[in-house]
Amino acid sequence: MDFDRLIEEAPDSPAVFAIFAEQGEPYLARTTLLRRRLKRLLGSQAKLFSLRAVARNVEYVLTSSRLESTLLHYEWAKKFFPDSWTRHVRLRSPSWIRLILSNEFPRTQVTSRISGGSSRYFGPFRTRAAAELFENQCLDLFQLRRCPEDLNPAPEHPGCIYGEMNHCLRPCQMAVSVTEYSSEVKRVSEFLVTGGQAMCSTISAARDKASDALEFEDALRYQKRLEKVNEVLKLRDDLTTDIDSLGGIAVLPARENRFVRLQPMTAGWWQPAIDFPLDGAGMSMDSRLKAVLDAEPAKGTIAERNEHCSLLTQWYSSSFRDGEWISAPVSYRKLVRAINAVAQSASRPEPQPEGS
Repeated sequence: MDFDRLIEEAPDSPAVFAIFAEQGEPYLARTTLLRRRLKRLLGSQAKLFSLRAVARNVEYVLTSSRLESTLLHYEWAKKFFPDSWTRHVRLRSPSWIRLILSNEFPRTQVTSRISGGSSRYFGPFRTRAAAELFENQCLDLFQLRRCPEDLNPAPEHPGCIYGEMNHCLRPCQMAVSVTEYSSEVKRVSEFLVTGGQAMCSTISAARDKASDALEFEDALRYQKRLEKVNEVLKLRDDLTTDIDSLGGIAVLPARENRFVRLQPMTAGWWQPAIDFPLDGAGMSMDSRLKAVLDAEPAKGTIAERNEHCSLLTQWYSSSFRDGEWISAPVSYRKLVRAINAVAQSASRPEPQPEGS
């Protein structure tokens, strides 16, 4: 293969590329300057890490955003290295709050893995410490048990400090029935799923009712509880939600002019990317977006869900994040604004160095 010609023709643009050898595994990487990177690896003057002597072929795909490069690099790694791709894609799993429903007396747990079974997951959190802090503060609002043991309830059970402080319904001591405990579990699940909206509405209504009845001490008590709930809710990360609601659309620059790239996510799985035209031949952008995004979402495996959520968290929390993220439920007004912002940013000319 004429590597000198390949290097000359390759654009100095972001890309994901693979260099194939006669034997052994290919060299897979992503870069922001393809020509310069290929010159270092395959150029006739390459010295430190030259693959020219063993290289047989080169494949590359140009990309237009960091997220597109990340997702393509992930796909190629799984394709070329099915047994060892995790060495090439360093995924850092986010943390989740797991509500374990398989037990007769459910409890919460902080975990970094999503699994099957009858559990609900809330997250993602960027760090385990953030997840544990939110879990502890959240449980202070309820009376769910915190002990990790599989309970064998009995009146003579010694209990724990949380039961003594009235922070637990004490199912271990048979202080409540399974039905009564399940009611508290439902309240916790509703709090996590709705982001505390239902609880805040209930407390606000009770406060206003007490205030109208001139019961100011009760109104003050409700107000303090509302403030405590809001303080707990501030501990959530930006993406934190029920995993079945974890979704949205990343609006990214596209490789072609007059296009933007839409990268949807639904319930923790990335969906196929869409190159969306800015010009609609007389159709409004809202109607064209609805037609494009109404497609039936695809679901993958549990392992892929873990991986896709890790990729989302990695991109969203990084300092190099590009494009815009619109969380589900997607507002078409916000989505149109994000598309216009990304299109304007992509069309802005790059600053040129002095003397060029």
